[in-house]
Amino acid sequence: MALIAPRMAGALPPEEAVKLQQALAGSDDITVFVDGTVHRLPPVARDTVVDLLQRFSRGEAVTVSSVEEMLTTSKAAELAGISHTYLRNMTDRGEIPVEYRGSHRRIPLAAIMAWLEGQKKDRQKKAAEQSAGNEADGG
Repeated sequence: MALIAPRMAGALPPEEAVKLQQALAGSDDITVFVDGTVHRLPPVARDTVVDLLQRFSRGEAVTVSSVEEMLTTSKAAELAGISHTYLRNMTDRGEIPVEYRGSHRRIPLAAIMAWLEGQKKDRQKKAAEQSAGNEADGG
């Protein structure tokens, strides 16, 4: 897959963002029309489109880009929001799978996405535990 230059879009005008936010409220149904033909998006594509639209509805600027299935450690670290060194240490410990192409490490995109999802679940679990602890303390 060839990488295409990222497409950047500025934030929507506030009145358009509000309209979009109202339209998205409580709805997971996103219908896509291409040349007058309805297309149902697979769940991953639907979730991505909804995320994009929600960011616009909050008045955020958005960048869309493609990503290779196998990432360099630099690209994988950037995507994960961690340092290159921390990622290399995780691959050395076997926490993130790695493939070698010569002496160069390549990280599967799916592995980074799974790690990010695990981090999200850990944060949610900790928040729930803290909330339950506060309630038990009478807080």
